[in-house]
Amino acid sequence: MTSETNHVSVCICTYKRPRFLKRLLEELGCQDTGGLFTYSIVVADNDHLQSGEAVVRDFAAASSIPIRYCVEPRQNIALARNKAIENASGDFIAFIDDDEYPSPDWLIRLVGAIESYGADGVLGPVLPCFLTPPPDWIIRGRFFDRPSFPTGTWLRWGQTRTGNVLFRRRIFDDPANSFRAEYGRGREDSDFFRRMIAKGMRFVWCAEATVHETVPPERFRRTYLLKRALLQGRAPYNQGWPVAKSLVAAPAYALALSFLPLLGHHVFMRYLIKECYHLGVIFALLGIDSPRTRNGT
Repeated sequence: MTSETNHVSVCICTYKRPRFLKRLLEELGCQDTGGLFTYSIVVADNDHLQSGEAVVRDFAAASSIPIRYCVEPRQNIALARNKAIENASGDFIAFIDDDEYPSPDWLIRLVGAIESYGADGVLGPVLPCFLTPPPDWIIRGRFFDRPSFPTGTWLRWGQTRTGNVLFRRRIFDDPANSFRAEYGRGREDSDFFRRMIAKGMRFVWCAEATVHETVPPERFRRTYLLKRALLQGRAPYNQGWPVAKSLVAAPAYALALSFLPLLGHHVFMRYLIKECYHLGVIFALLGIDSPRTRNGT
């Protein structure tokens, strides 16, 4: 790594979760760099009341890690990500969610992988960390587990997300590569990766660059899981074949749901979530709005 490519900006988009933000900043303050790079932090507060400002101010007073605080008053996660990028510096930009926290070697693993594979970006696993023991059906259904892959796996856009990712800064030199505001309610990351991969960019997996996602008990609610599925189904890129698939799948799952409780509540919930996803696709086609789920409620 040359002296011209030795700085990482870690970007956090936060919304009314100061308790989680505090822990994340504490963990980011002790990242191992091996002397190979420096890093700074950018916090983009998506709350016009600036609920994260005090947490950032306290961290800045106690840490030597440079940190910049900015506000995107319009509640829109895509615009918040763009605001963070505008305030970032260096040749690499990392994103981590405000309800996550990294392992001490998180950044050095990401930087090593992006250099080793010559990728445009590198992603790593997000492991759940439950604040309280979840119900048995949550564990059996693995509703908070995310797919993981061997290190070096080249990813399709459907396997990507921004909760644990490092990008080359040059990606964002083109204004067309920003996150799109119409995805302000979520799935902005899937849309972003879909467009970048279509342009020929390549993203690789690093299984050793782990972060943990804090899962509070309110996310164990069935309503949270169902609302989340509805929101995911409403992604604007779900057109053409995804719509045709949902028009077939939704009534098929609806028929099956009456029998699935016999196989266990976790099986029933797994397919009810699938049903809600397909209903979300259909609702979007018909112009029917669906509930939001931004903060675990």
